[in-house]
Amino acid sequence: MKRLLLALLVLAGCAGQLAADEAPMNMPVPAQAVTVPGAEGTPLRALLFVPASPTRPPVVALHSCSGIGSAQQPITLAPHQRDWAARLVAAGHPVVFPDSFGSRGLGPACGVPNFPAGPVGVRRFDALEAARWARAQPWARGEGVVLIGWSHGGTTTLAAWNSAPPGLVRAAVALYPGCGRGSGPPVPAVQGTAPLLMLLGQLDDWTPAAPCEQVATLAPRLITRVTFPGAHHSFDGLSGGIRQRHLPNGNTVSLGPDPAARTESRRLVAEFLQEHAGPP
Repeated sequence: MKRLLLALLVLAGCAGQLAADEAPMNMPVPAQAVTVPGAEGTPLRALLFVPASPTRPPVVALHSCSGIGSAQQPITLAPHQRDWAARLVAAGHPVVFPDSFGSRGLGPACGVPNFPAGPVGVRRFDALEAARWARAQPWARGEGVVLIGWSHGGTTTLAAWNSAPPGLVRAAVALYPGCGRGSGPPVPAVQGTAPLLMLLGQLDDWTPAAPCEQVATLAPRLITRVTFPGAHHSFDGLSGGIRQRHLPNGNTVSLGPDPAARTESRRLVAEFLQEHAGPP
């Protein structure tokens, strides 16, 4: 009986918190297929997860350069992105994943020169339109949204955060985004008004940390930047080791999980959202 009471107390203390435990988390609610507006009125298919009792602002989650499925296939989230979504939903956030690539009949963007759905162009406006849609839903209560993105989606997060009108974005999280020097367009000037958390890998040779570290110095009161020592691109992956990937543009990059960085990133995101997007 004492053990049962202790377990219940631990669970009660964790309610509404973004879990940072090591084991992958199962999605607590079924997925809903929805359509959200995108850039220039383009309809985007999307995957939506709504908690039974939402207590926190909605999250617009922005997929990586691999996309989340072709137009002929149902949306399929990468395991680490689904795990993040499950943790966000368990903490009380509705989560929507707009599909910028499959909705337009596009394949993956990784290393593809002049890809038509770039993060600063098309995808930035996709993110902002999806944010407006999410904020207008009854489960959002009119609150500003949280943006979170990985790699190509992380760069999109930076671009959308930097140009969002006041009040639309409540907080933003960018995991290993590109901030220039061949990995993505730089942020020329910081115009964002919401708190931003950037999580970077010290050994990331795909979207190097240094340019993003420089961007963070432009607005130290708004931007929190953490660079994980020894971590590569995709450090929050759930399985496997460091591997090489040869890209269509001729570059070879390394990526793979770092358990310490993965666990710490969960803790940091939990604390960041508790502070900036916690329950009212």
